[in-house]
Parts: sequence; C-alpha cells; structure tokens
Amino acid sequence: MIEGPLLFLIIVLGVAFIVFATAKWKLHPFLTLLVAAFGVGISSGMPLTDVVAAVNDGFGGLMGYIGIVIVAGTIIGTILEKSGAAIRMAETVLRVVGEKRPQLAMSIIGSIVSIPVFCDSGYVILSSLKKALAKRAKVALASMAVALATGLYATHTLVPPTPGPIAAAGNIGASDYLGTIILIGAIVAIPTIFAGYLWATRVAKNIEIEGEHDDHIDYDEVIKQFGDLPSTTKSFAPILLPILLIGFGSVVKFFGWTGGIAEFFIFLGAPVVALIIGIFAAFPLMPQLNEETLTKWVGQGITDAAPILLITGAGGAFGSVIKATPVASLIKGFADGGLLNGALILLIPFFVAAALKSAQGSSTAALVVTSSLIAPMLPTMGIEGAVPLALVVMAIGAGAMTVSHVNDSYFWVVTEFSGMEVTDAYKAQTMATLVQGLTAIVFSIILWVILV
Repeated sequence: MIEGPLLFLIIVLGVAFIVFATAKWKLHPFLTLLVAAFGVGISSGMPLTDVVAAVNDGFGGLMGYIGIVIVAGTIIGTILEKSGAAIRMAETVLRVVGEKRPQLAMSIIGSIVSIPVFCDSGYVILSSLKKALAKRAKVALASMAVALATGLYATHTLVPPTPGPIAAAGNIGASDYLGTIILIGAIVAIPTIFAGYLWATRVAKNIEIEGEHDDHIDYDEVIKQFGDLPSTTKSFAPILLPILLIGFGSVVKFFGWTGGIAEFFIFLGAPVVALIIGIFAAFPLMPQLNEETLTKWVGQGITDAAPILLITGAGGAFGSVIKATPVASLIKGFADGGLLNGALILLIPFFVAAALKSAQGSSTAALVVTSSLIAPMLPTMGIEGAVPLALVVMAIGAGAMTVSHVNDSYFWVVTEFSGMEVTDAYKAQTMATLVQGLTAIVFSIILWVILV
C-alpha cells in the first residue's frame, strides 16, 4: 500500500474532487463522497475487497450510531414548523427580551428554533414575523434579517441535535459524549450569536432594502395568520426534554453513579431514546391525531432526513477508507516533529472545514467531510475524552460557518426573503458569517486552553 507524501497527495486530490464535483458539476454530495471513497481506496493500493468492506463498514457503522437520531430530530423540526410551535417560541422570546431590543430577540429566536429545524426552513418560517417586528420597532429590515440569519446559523453548525454536529461527532467517535457536546456547543454558540447580533446592529442597520417602508405588515396580523398557537410549555418541550435527558445521562456517566436508577437515567439519556421521547413530546402540538399529522407530517420529517442520512453515511464511508490507509502513521510523523500541538490542533479542522464550506457551500457537507478526514489524526495526537472531542467538533463547526456566499442555498434564502441586493448581502450576511466563524474558533481555543 502507498505510504508517505504520495498517500497524502492522493487524499488531497480526493478532497479536491469532492469540492470540484459538488461546486462545478453540481453532482450530489452522496455520489461525490462515494466516488471519492472508492477512488482514494483504489489509488492508495488497498486490496479491492478491503475497499468495499471499508465503504460498507463506514456507511453502516455511522448510521448505527446516529441514523435514528437524525431522523428523530427532523421529525421534531417538522412538527414544530407545521404546528406553529416555532412561532409560539418566537413570540415567547420576544416577550421576555422586550420589543426595545428586537434584533437581540430575533437572534435568540433563531438560535432556539434552529436546534431541531434546519436554518433554511427556520428562516422561511420566521420571515414574516421578522418583517412585521422590524416595522413595529422601526428598525432597518436588513438589521433584523441578519440578526435572525446569524442566530439560526450559530446553533445549526454548533449544537446537536442538528444533523451536522451529530454527524461530526459520530465520525470522530464522540457519539457517547453528545451531552458534553451540547453543553460546549451552547457555550461557544453564545458569543457566536452575539457576534452576529453586533454585526446586525452595527453594520447591517446601515443597509436599506428597497420598498421596506412600503410594506403594510402588522405584527398582530402575522400572528393571527397561524391560527391558535400551542402553549409555550408544549412548544418548548420537544426541544428541551431531549436535551435535558441527554445532559442528565451525561452527568450520571461522569460521576460514575451505579444502580438501577442510574442505569435507567443513562438509558433515557441515550440520544436515540431521548430524541424518540422528544417526538412523542411533540405529539400534543398536533391539532388532531389523524392520518394528516401522524402519517404525513411524520413522513415529511423522514423525507427531509433522507438526504442528510445519505450524505452523512457516504461521509462515514469516505472516512472509513481514509482510516484504512497508513495515513495515521504519516500524521504521527508530523506530530512527533512538533508540527501539530496546542491551539494548532483546533486550527487544522477549522481551516479544512472553512475551505470546504467556502468552496462547495454546504455546512453539513463540510462538517461530514472534515470530521472524516481528521478522525485518523485524533488517536495519534492523544485527543480523546468528552471535552477534547467536543472542542474538535466546535472547531469543525466554526469552519463550516466560514463563509456563506453565493454557492450556499442559505445565502439565497436570506437574500431573497429579506429583499437585499446581492452586493448588500455580501456585506451583511457573508461578512457576518466570517465574523461568527472566527469568533467560534477563538472561543473554542480559549476553552481548550482552560479545560484541556
């Protein structure tokens, strides 16, 4: 089997193929990742049967860890969207924060909604609310648009059970530490959200969107359009309950508690169990328990999960092939030479993810591919345990934010639903995601210094 610099070149070419095929040829990431997996395996001199085994094991192994979790998360997100619970959460946050700080309210609203709901969908759901609130509070629409967009974006890339961070955790062997990853993700997300909020209030407020003063959108009328909204408790329960269960299960494991009750809470805190409980906690949000809700709403969530599952599984296959090559010994040589240490450990996944994100547009794909690439390096570097692995996921997530521009579907959702010109969207949205990504990696490094 090929070793040394030539093997490194083969892997780099494999990644370059993924970027080029998805960005230039518009080939679906699922097929791109599979072709790259076979290409790297065959080119590196692996026996053909071993290549097939690595692809199958990588795909199936990762699905075994997080497949049901991803599906459960998207089902919860669909129910929150269709039931109006997302709007109820937004209204609740607005009451707590106050209408005198509308941008801050939109940032917080976005960050909560995007934990189970994809940021693209979350932005569409909350778009009319954002416009009405901007009109009511007499603030620039662009400022509100960026506040909402950056709030959604932060938790989308940093906080499970969003599929991207879950996939990254699975790829690097951190699936058992989701409670820690949620906690660390929330800590890193706070300054990241605040950075987006500052950009919205300092820069985006100076951008005027054509016709924004002509809209006759009334906040109360927007709320009425959604009909009778579910209660605040019911709306938040499907998000908070799984997070609390996972968190408490992690606490029980951390302190090494034993006995029947401890085992029961560890069972409830298993991500797959916690998210399934979250689905049932979302059932009271349904206006009626009938075929429309129990079959079609749930079916829509499953449909939405399918592309993420395929991309995640293919990323696992790609990572499995890389692990099967002698790349670990090559990385160990770099480590022994002192080229990889301290903060640089987090900068490597950050820059790899940022390059992939900027080149091909998808944050989820950047999270999946980067985590697959760096997974062989972590044991070699002695990176293990809950906190170090959680911070690696944060570094990848920070890179996967940097930056959102014209090859990113989210960029166009924000641009079109806000009415911004593309040049203004570069100043407002693209630059905001750059600031957010840099903020996230800086705070991840600070936490590494403090905690590791």
